[in-house]
Amino acid sequence: MDVFEHVIAGKEVPSIDGATMPDIDPYTQEQWATVALGSAADADLAVAAAREAFDHGPWPRMGYEKRQKILHRLADLMDEHAQELALADTRDMGKPVTQALHDVERSSWNVRFFADHARLSMADTYPMDSGHHAYSVHDPAGVVVAIAPWNFPLMMSTWKVAPALAWGNTVVLKPAEDTPASATIWARLALEAGVPEGVLNVVHGFGPNSVGEALTRNPAVDRITFTGESSTGRIISAAAAANLIPVSLELGGKGANIVFDDAEMDNAVRWAVQAIFRNAGQVCLAGSRLYVQNGIYDEFMRRYKIAAESMKVGDPKDPTTEFGPLASSVHHDKVTSYFDTIAVDGGRILTGGSGNGLFVNPTIIVDAPATARVCTEEIFGPVVAVQRFDNEEDVVSAANATPYGLNAMVFTENLSRAHRVAENLKAGTVWVNCFFIRDLRAPFGGIGDSGVGREGGNFSREFFTEPKAVVMQITR
Repeated sequence: MDVFEHVIAGKEVPSIDGATMPDIDPYTQEQWATVALGSAADADLAVAAAREAFDHGPWPRMGYEKRQKILHRLADLMDEHAQELALADTRDMGKPVTQALHDVERSSWNVRFFADHARLSMADTYPMDSGHHAYSVHDPAGVVVAIAPWNFPLMMSTWKVAPALAWGNTVVLKPAEDTPASATIWARLALEAGVPEGVLNVVHGFGPNSVGEALTRNPAVDRITFTGESSTGRIISAAAAANLIPVSLELGGKGANIVFDDAEMDNAVRWAVQAIFRNAGQVCLAGSRLYVQNGIYDEFMRRYKIAAESMKVGDPKDPTTEFGPLASSVHHDKVTSYFDTIAVDGGRILTGGSGNGLFVNPTIIVDAPATARVCTEEIFGPVVAVQRFDNEEDVVSAANATPYGLNAMVFTENLSRAHRVAENLKAGTVWVNCFFIRDLRAPFGGIGDSGVGREGGNFSREFFTEPKAVVMQITR
């Protein structure tokens, strides 16, 4: 059985009190690894290590070029260990291994991109009158706490940690308690690549009254970046406010997927399947509210149902599997509880429902009123609520009638409509005729209950650095 301990100050160490927790494979529902169960003391030790490495170690003083080379070496090692990293996420949360390998590829690219971005970024100059000159510099912020979610364990960890490291910060990474393995493996690879001791620390444990709470309340922390539930984001924000620690929060979503009657139907169906059924619907960006214009509704739904039912459900370690189990028994109970609400709120299941073990089959719900819980609450599973619409104005109004604002999708061949609807949708990202395509330079984040702040490209630079103005007299 595998063992995953904390990585603190460059060493793999058990919890101070010796506590451990099981790591459960959701497909077999059996333990496959033992994980160190951290406490506030372990969290404080990790922060102290990161603080020491930032205040006195070489990483912040190394320069962009040297950090770039080390981070590229780390990305090379990630590519070399792609199978190991992917299988870790597959065994931790049931992600089909083919998708997990894609996540590793994107994770490696995160590291490479931010290493290059920091090296190539330009600061500003401000020519002044009266013999003075001003310019800006971006100093690393300090100790960063990164709290990653369980649905994309490695990819979301790298999205947070890579820019922090590239800009010279030190990091304490807390992976989700259900998905600890890939974070530990990644930290091992970072040390092998030459990342100095204490620069990337990993500490395992729970959130409330545990590692997570201790990390967010520690006054030695300079930045907190979190991805997860909106309710947890509020708690973290309140804890960070006590020490005036800036936070970046990417929270929940209830994404609208709008298909107009002039859409290229095969393309719209293909992406609509991916938008809700990829990763068994455990995606904050999921298109869980599907709006289909009346003119194509019947034909679209015929094709959509066939496509959903054609997905290969099975062992996530099988490379041909497209759809795995939900990540845990607790989450399975939450997702399936929504099926009980249909009888009360209205609607019917066109296809799908509960499967064997921790599986929930690709589920399409139709005829539910807009006020039904399946239409308003983030289920975070493979459950989509489909509604008809007549015109552009009505569907934009319906899409915006939610406290969330993370993302939306629009399918149309009308260029003017695409621009117009994208402009009017209240969302941090709008995809047109596609889904899940990313440019790492672009801002990523949400509005309302979907979060605070943006990351990506220069937006990550602004969060993970302290911009400084320097004003000089150049004539006397």
